[in-house]
Amino acid sequence: MPYVNIRIAGNLSREQKARIAAEITDTLERIALKPASYTYIAFDELPDENWAIAGKLLDED
Repeated sequence: MPYVNIRIAGNLSREQKARIAAEITDTLERIALKPASYTYIAFDELPDENWAIAGKLLDED
């Protein structure tokens, strides 16, 4: 059973999440031969203030 956890800074729309989930499910089905009904996907949307790159929080200018 594939479990995919997507962590992303900011928010995605419902449509974006649906499209991403469909693409990932399709890829796992096509390449890894995992049935779509076995694939679980979770989205973790975090505020920019909870992410840092190169020592700077993403909400900093």
